[in-house]
Amino acid sequence: MSQLNLILLGPPGAGKGTQADRLRDDFVLPHISTGDILREQVAQGTELGKEARRYMDAGELVPDDVIVGMITDRIDAGDARDGFLLDGFPRNEKQADALKEALDKLGRRLSAVLLIEVPDDDLVRRLAGRRVCVKNPTHIYHVDFDPPKHDDVCDQDGARLMQRDDDREETIRNRLHVYHSQTEPLIDYYDEAGLLRRFDGRRNPDEVHRHIRATIATLRLEDEF
Repeated sequence: MSQLNLILLGPPGAGKGTQADRLRDDFVLPHISTGDILREQVAQGTELGKEARRYMDAGELVPDDVIVGMITDRIDAGDARDGFLLDGFPRNEKQADALKEALDKLGRRLSAVLLIEVPDDDLVRRLAGRRVCVKNPTHIYHVDFDPPKHDDVCDQDGARLMQRDDDREETIRNRLHVYHSQTEPLIDYYDEAGLLRRFDGRRNPDEVHRHIRATIATLRLEDEF
């Protein structure tokens, strides 16, 4: 397997970002996030960035073909020659079809789709329990898993802890509803293509990481034969 072209799939809060950071370091792969690409191209004023900006300024969603164009350019960059780790795209089957077509034109194919699974109730507990320091948002706690010494007070600077709006249960449930209705069908889509690999996101992040690494090692071994 000369290239390692991966997609991270899973609901919000499943731990995709944590695993992406580790896999990026393990295999020296660029972590390609659609949000990051969009911001970069808009800021740089590229042709695709200008086109995306017109939609954004009008309060409209950026069309799939513009996003796919940005991703294609990024995948074709030198640092992605040996592979990439795609996070946050595709979000639905239409986007998955567009991505496949783009990869075909580049003469590339996906190696695997890594699905991190976590039940909804576990995700709600995981996300809704987060508390952030109002003075320094990098100081993060959890009411169950990593509580502060004193309720609602940051251990490091004594500032008040708050629950962010996007960590409220209603918001989380809405995000999960969108995932189930739009993105979850990709599980069958990639399973039928023989690309899906499943991981239990309820486990410790170190265990999930080891499982993913072992799976990738197996894929590479199988490819040699």
